Amino acid sequence: MIKSKIIVVAGTRPEAIKLAPVIWELDRRGLNYIFIWSGQHYDYEMSKIFFEELGLPQPYYDLDVRSGSHAEQTAKIMVGLEKIVDNGNIIVAEGDTNTVLASALVCAKTGNVFAHVEAGLRSYDKSMPEEINRIIAGSIAGIHFAPTIRSALNLLYEGIFPNKIFITGNTIVDVILKCKNTALSRSQKLLDDMRLSEKEYVLLTLHRAENVDNPERLGRILRGLSNISKKISIIFPIHPRTRNRIKKYGFRKMLENMIVIKPIGYFEFLGLLAKSLFVITDSGGVQEEALTLKIPCITVRYNTERPETIDAGINFLVGADERRIIETANYVFRNNSFIRERVKNILNPLGDGKAGFRIVKILKNFSIEDSFQFNTDFRDLGQPSYILISAKNYDGLTILDFHNKFKGTMITLIYDEGIPKIPYPDTTIKENYLLRIFGPRKLLKKYFIKSEQY
Repeated sequence: MIKSKIIVVAGTRPEAIKLAPVIWELDRRGLNYIFIWSGQHYDYEMSKIFFEELGLPQPYYDLDVRSGSHAEQTAKIMVGLEKIVDNGNIIVAEGDTNTVLASALVCAKTGNVFAHVEAGLRSYDKSMPEEINRIIAGSIAGIHFAPTIRSALNLLYEGIFPNKIFITGNTIVDVILKCKNTALSRSQKLLDDMRLSEKEYVLLTLHRAENVDNPERLGRILRGLSNISKKISIIFPIHPRTRNRIKKYGFRKMLENMIVIKPIGYFEFLGLLAKSLFVITDSGGVQEEALTLKIPCITVRYNTERPETIDAGINFLVGADERRIIETANYVFRNNSFIRERVKNILNPLGDGKAGFRIVKILKNFSIEDSFQFNTDFRDLGQPSYILISAKNYDGLTILDFHNKFKGTMITLIYDEGIPKIPYPDTTIKENYLLRIFGPRKLLKKYFIKSEQY
């Protein structure tokens, strides 16, 4: 069995890309870590290209779980991981895949701390396997690396303690800022080969099971795209799953006007995205990349766990609605310059390109022993719960002052005239705030509640 303070686990290409800045920073600091590949994306030869492009080490272990149902994949990863990790480690995983779920569950069973990169994303759609994975992983994690304020608030709503949440930015921003020039250069040959170097085009990705496995839904999407492709070139690096479904359902004719190409490397894809007029996608990661590159994005989904992209005014949700796909594409085509100008000077809500640095700094200084101090003795203090109180008697105290004064309780959320705020230790409490407080029943009653009914 291996024992290293930091173990990084990935199993899909998007995970490898988003964990690259963490690995770069671990290497830069000369910190000891182990890299494990689950093999959830089992075309290892293709995945190796990503390792080489991003300067990642070859995995210390390859669990080689390959394809299977969600349950099979998760179980295989758990069994493989449990066999090779000792206790007392920090196991780092990113996102919402079966690899993440398995890593979190293994930590819960083996005395390791789970560190979740990209924590707190929520679509509030539990029909998505990814949403279930996020929620379960979040409930287990001892360290939550939230990319944005909104994702941190999502965790606070769910009862995660503030001292376990760290807002770091999204690591995809680090990757894009570092690799953009290389990506632009790599994509140029593709465009030259397609004779599109001087022409406008739309980039398309389509792979989510809820879209491509449903013939009615896939048909509506493709009819909308077929209409658009008569007016502007669409480059479609087609996912093998999508290609198979299109063939199975007899939809190949709707691809006639599109430029359908095989899956491409990440740098080539990023370069094509950066040069596109806009992108149409059902990928969460592409929504982030589009916002960071300030490329308008049309998302063929009914919800998103990246609402910051919507708020920025550069991403448009259209679902699998043929009419809305066409109308929104026409709107984005006509108003492309306006949309780009609108986001030209805004700060990227996904971060500043230093997420990897922040994550590794926290990992380096994190005390594993502290993470297991959850077993408070409630025999004499009563069962813990939450209360909501007015802050009028605590005006001027900082959150840290409050915790020092009312030991054993914790402010877990602040409401400022109904707007939730993160209770940072140095935040000064104002009398108009409402405070959500967690603590044992007897302490809550002693400090804050006069009613005998409580």
